[in-house]
Amino acid sequence: MENSLPSEPPVTLLLSILNTNISASDVLTILICIGVVVLFIVCSAIISSSENALFSLTPIQVDEITQDESRTSECIKYLLNHPKHLLATILISNTFVNISIVLVLTVVIGLIFDFSQNHLVGFLIEVVLVTFLLVLFGEVMPKMYASQNNARVARFVSIPMFTLSKLLKPFVLLLVNSTSIIDKRVTKKGHVLSVEELTHAIDITNEEETPKEEKVILKSIVQFGNISVKQIMRQRPDVTAIRSDTPFRQLLMKINDWGYSRVPVYSDNLDNIQGVLYIKDLLPQLHEDDQFQWTSLLRKPYFVPESKKIDDLLKEFQSKRVHLAIVVDEFGGTQGIVTMEDILEEIFGEINDEFDDDEIFYSRIDDNTYVFEAKIAINDMCKFMGIDLSVFEQARQDADTVGGMLLELQGEMPKQGDVIVFENYKFIIESADKRRIKRIKVEVMHEQDSKA
Repeated sequence: MENSLPSEPPVTLLLSILNTNISASDVLTILICIGVVVLFIVCSAIISSSENALFSLTPIQVDEITQDESRTSECIKYLLNHPKHLLATILISNTFVNISIVLVLTVVIGLIFDFSQNHLVGFLIEVVLVTFLLVLFGEVMPKMYASQNNARVARFVSIPMFTLSKLLKPFVLLLVNSTSIIDKRVTKKGHVLSVEELTHAIDITNEEETPKEEKVILKSIVQFGNISVKQIMRQRPDVTAIRSDTPFRQLLMKINDWGYSRVPVYSDNLDNIQGVLYIKDLLPQLHEDDQFQWTSLLRKPYFVPESKKIDDLLKEFQSKRVHLAIVVDEFGGTQGIVTMEDILEEIFGEINDEFDDDEIFYSRIDDNTYVFEAKIAINDMCKFMGIDLSVFEQARQDADTVGGMLLELQGEMPKQGDVIVFENYKFIIESADKRRIKRIKVEVMHEQDSKA
């Protein structure tokens, strides 16, 4: 067929489509056109490389380049201060140059070859080959070089790009103004990224660019606003507090043993919090005897509901200059306490000071087996295991600790050795008494294990 690709060797095929009737004037035209094409490809390379070079400059590089008062530094400052105008200049000038290259090459190819008998070969040469040359020499190679030598290229292209932006100003303004209308409409609609999307974006980042430790912190920041006080507070049974009628000398002994800087003070029971004692307020009174009315030093307690989000609480801690809050339920009963340290630990992980006990709440046996104290928060267990908190959202109901979640799942107090399975996780009760669960082992089951 006429349009089918012949089976001759490439060299023979090219010789068969060469135009043998080229005159001297045609040769001169071809040489001039080739020179023009080379010039245009150089222009395309300069324009394409300017985008990568200028927009990849770091603040330090910009400072170094713009320290002098040269024409180059002034052009770079102008271009970086008008990024939309720069992009519009690049797009418009590159379009003009590429169209010119295609038109001139079409003339050259038409003079050199005769495609009247091989239209398909003509299509491959005029479209595919020309596009390949344009992309390779006008886009890919210049951009790769500019990425590796951005400062040098930025200095080289600054004056040409500044000149082009002035010459093409009417077209640039038209393009910028027309796209700004679209930008405003897109901004109004806006796509709000969900926590899941942001977390997934962090997961797929390159390990070299973002180390594992930084990923953990970034994930904690993303999820920070969704965590409630109830999830991180110290539960009521673990709260260290002191009765308001405790003798002064006994108070000093207890404070010395505890090592805390702030202690809640109650009368009768924890539901009647009278205030918070700051240990630094006791320092001037150390010489006093048991008759000293130390309750006069109490500061007003700060109460927060257990449903409050910790990002809001952090702002309140900062504005009110407090570090400890009493967590209450809807009836005003004390559920626990939360401190500034508890909030910061949600981002940076466990923070230990010289007074913290080296109490181990969890340990890793292997990649699929963990041991936890039952009173550990579900949130902390998920962090240590590297799984999403939503996995246990249905199982936890109103529970905040792992032990409380297992009670919800079992419906009764489990005994030592009992096994509770939820999804792909097996919980084995390692230690328990009649009143509570003490220690559990968690095994991550693979799909075949859960089916078995």
